[in-house]
Amino acid sequence: MDVRAPVERAILVGTPSGSERVGRAREHLAELARLTDTAGGQVVGELIQRLQSPRTRYYLGKGKATLLAELVEERDADLVVFDDELTPAQGKNLETLCDVRVMDRAELILDIFATRARTYEARMQVELAQLQYLLPRLRRMWVHLSRIRGGIGLRGPGETQLETDRRLIGTRIAELRRKLKVVARSQATQRKGREGRFRAALVGYTNAGKSSLLQALSGSRQFVEDRLFATLDASTRVVSLGGGHEALVTDTVGFIRKLPHHLIASFRSTLEEAREADVLLHVIDSSHPDRDSQRQVVRTVLDDLGLKQRPRVLVFNKIDLLGSDDLLALRKRVTAPGTPRALFTSAVTPTTLKPLGDELRARIRARMQQVSIEVPVEEGKTLARLYEQGEVLSRQQEGTTVRIVAKAPPALIGQLRARHGVRVTRDGQH
Repeated sequence: MDVRAPVERAILVGTPSGSERVGRAREHLAELARLTDTAGGQVVGELIQRLQSPRTRYYLGKGKATLLAELVEERDADLVVFDDELTPAQGKNLETLCDVRVMDRAELILDIFATRARTYEARMQVELAQLQYLLPRLRRMWVHLSRIRGGIGLRGPGETQLETDRRLIGTRIAELRRKLKVVARSQATQRKGREGRFRAALVGYTNAGKSSLLQALSGSRQFVEDRLFATLDASTRVVSLGGGHEALVTDTVGFIRKLPHHLIASFRSTLEEAREADVLLHVIDSSHPDRDSQRQVVRTVLDDLGLKQRPRVLVFNKIDLLGSDDLLALRKRVTAPGTPRALFTSAVTPTTLKPLGDELRARIRARMQQVSIEVPVEEGKTLARLYEQGEVLSRQQEGTTVRIVAKAPPALIGQLRARHGVRVTRDGQH
């Protein structure tokens, strides 16, 4: 017996503003179609209406809303997905008119996050965002639950919670916030243990290739899939840069246009990795036709998170998918004077990763401090590490003590200070 959930047939609805070109609206609906596919649905139709402002009753105009109901019946659809956020009243009115479930882009993204979250923290973050989003929509969701179990928008931790009343949901929200604070404190302690080490964070639009890039840089296996939000959980890997230098590189959750604000709030602790990074590597899918818009979305979210002043490098990824003329034009446009530092990479072409490694190594060297170090001559391993990870400027042996003036990264200086019998002073002064 086949126990798999039936594939839901979805009609997508786009409502571009009066100034937005139709081509851009089509690109946005194509992204919504990919989100629907990621959630396990099948797109069977689309409807677009240009609006100066949403209508109160159906979001759409009355005529278009009636046309939508006819399209639902004609295509035998059982789900309607709007690209813009609906009010609870608009959702209820549309469901009454179309006699199928209606959801918006935010709810669809929340559902994808519910099915993709793997770690304890990510599951709690998604549940919190789901409950906050669905709380004002409980009356409509109870109708959903009486009709069907486990469909798009009804999965994950939110499903069982929505069967309770508002008071219990409010209690659950408070409990999740408390638990996430505990997790955040634990992560802050872990980050403190990494102080002094050079850290970089991969940020970017979903499916820009961040996980593939981290896998190529570190040589460690990462979950990689050509779908939106393939990975949600931040993962950190040690990347060897040569010359004794290494960096901690973190892959963070991808951003997307109209990312639900509840999710941004819930994932703040995960995004702390980006907040405390020495440099942000803004990964951009160079082959995407809407790459400029995606770049702006990421920039806006980073600014909202208080990361506007954080050093960043633009990493135009997937250049293997560009023709030589297109790549030349891109290089010329994004490397003009006054623009941020830009690099061009492909996870499937190892030679393109060298400039990125060189950039990180140069930033590590720029952070090096000049110190004077006195090391017992028998501390051969300590001396070897200093030569490997630092830059020795002078060396002089006096009896059983080796005096060295060197430039070294903060992490190594801290480790040397902790060694018994090793004396470290700043700026080469005894």
